[in-house]
Amino acid sequence: MFQKFWYMIGRALVIFFSRFMLKMDVHWKSPRPHGPLILAANHPSTTDPAFVTTLVEEQASILILETLFKVPLFGRSLRMSGHIPVVPGRGQAALDEATRLLKAGRTIIIFPEGVISPADGSPLHGHTGVARLALETGAPVIPVGIGLDQKHVQWLETVVEGKREPGAWYLHGPYAITAGHALRFSGNSQDRELVRRVTDHIMLHIAGLAQESAARLAPARLSLPARVFRFGLRFVISGV
Repeated sequence: MFQKFWYMIGRALVIFFSRFMLKMDVHWKSPRPHGPLILAANHPSTTDPAFVTTLVEEQASILILETLFKVPLFGRSLRMSGHIPVVPGRGQAALDEATRLLKAGRTIIIFPEGVISPADGSPLHGHTGVARLALETGAPVIPVGIGLDQKHVQWLETVVEGKREPGAWYLHGPYAITAGHALRFSGNSQDRELVRRVTDHIMLHIAGLAQESAARLAPARLSLPARVFRFGLRFVISGV
């Protein structure tokens, strides 16, 4: 119960931030299905996981690289919100937890690329975890395409256990999200050829939706209070 409460507080803060700092444009191509979903998105910035949570009202768990769970306070908040750490070389453990949560009725958010999307628009290559989740649970996949203004991406470093980790932070500007039609898959999650085909199919949809989102981008004019807030947030992130 506390986990859901903490998650909802964080989501409310993200909604406040996105309305104050971003020119958010969200479009659903069809009504969302009932029940738990797999939201699979491209990943043009470090801040995408937070913004994607605004697509659904219920609690969702995000598969996030373990490094962020090591950031003081922030990492603890991620755990308290019910998100799932992905440890390099131990991805199956994260998928097992995501499968358990999906079967229990929890929506899962995943970024199949596993890294920040190429800024030059190169084809997206996805890891197969999203396909295995879909085949294992039967949950519908909602492909999500994110478009943003690359001029507003700020590469900032965060110190994690004495090591400087770069992050592509998007703190203001136009930000468009397109959620596509639900994709449903069936078959053996251990069939490697099938899993690869399903993954590529999902990534093709995500890439197309990302292009749609990019086409809707419009210039955003930032107010003085927003510029002050952005400066303060940048100082906090870079000084962690």
